Amino acid sequence: MNRLFAKSWLVSAGLALVLAGCGSDAGSTTSGSGNEAGTGADGGKLNIVTTFYPMYEFSRQVAGDHANVTALVPTGTEPHDWEPSAKDMAQIENADVFVYNGIVETWVEDALASTNNDKRVVVEASSGIELAEGTEDEHEGEDHDHAAETAEHAHEEGDGHSHDYALDPHVWLSPALAQKEVKAIETALIKADPANKADYEANANAYIAKLKELDTAYRSSLANVKNKELVTQHAAFAYLAQEYGLTQVPISGLSPEQEPSPDQMARIVQFAKQHQVKTIFFETLVDPKVAQTIASEIGAKTAVLNPLEGLTEDDIKNNRDYITVMQENLKALTTALNE
Repeated sequence: MNRLFAKSWLVSAGLALVLAGCGSDAGSTTSGSGNEAGTGADGGKLNIVTTFYPMYEFSRQVAGDHANVTALVPTGTEPHDWEPSAKDMAQIENADVFVYNGIVETWVEDALASTNNDKRVVVEASSGIELAEGTEDEHEGEDHDHAAETAEHAHEEGDGHSHDYALDPHVWLSPALAQKEVKAIETALIKADPANKADYEANANAYIAKLKELDTAYRSSLANVKNKELVTQHAAFAYLAQEYGLTQVPISGLSPEQEPSPDQMARIVQFAKQHQVKTIFFETLVDPKVAQTIASEIGAKTAVLNPLEGLTEDDIKNNRDYITVMQENLKALTTALNE
């Protein structure tokens, strides 16, 4: 993917430089995302550019009224294979703060190296979180009881190393780990704008209190479910499962575009029958045909488990956000695992 990015960047570099030279207005647009905390360029506010929805939402909650917050990945777009345009590069160039998760955004290191802003504060929100191992084929060899195990890997801020999908990026799906990402963003905003430190701390603490309530709800609701195995279309829920005593059984690997082999499909069908799985989970922004095929094979139903990699137009219309979608996920899990 980085090679493809490099080629597209060489083609559009001149345009990006022209856009970057247009001033701070380029950094205040939403790049089609529809997600912004403020309107227009304002010299009194931070210009925060984020990669995809969870980073946008966490940044918006911490920033409050002190920033214009932009999400680069547009509404309804799956972020794993998204890459920035010349216009997006101009926004990254002009950012006061740039927030990304890590691993998902394989283009980030090239983008940062290709833009010049010595004052920009960059935060990899998953930095310092112990990451889980994951491969593109979770099912080769062993059984499914531990589809993703915790590995002794951690990001170090500014380590300069590229990330690959040997590590699982979906830390935001654990409300407990989401709190750590919020704290990382809080630290970055204080560094960029120390005059408003007290407000950033208060905003972060208020949002973390909501995440703690969510974490408590997950723990109490999932502690005594009848079944502990959740079959998911792709391997996005390892951190959630690990945190709350469940076992994720993914049909395919960490990339939602990965197509499972016939052998993988057969093993999942066998597992689901043996464990009396009644629900196969699929996700928003991804074609559900694989989940539907397996559900049909075993006489199960399908249900949505949202990985929150991006909101849909319907989500925005109905005022859904990270907290409300995670509450919906909890309701779906509790229903399915108590069948």
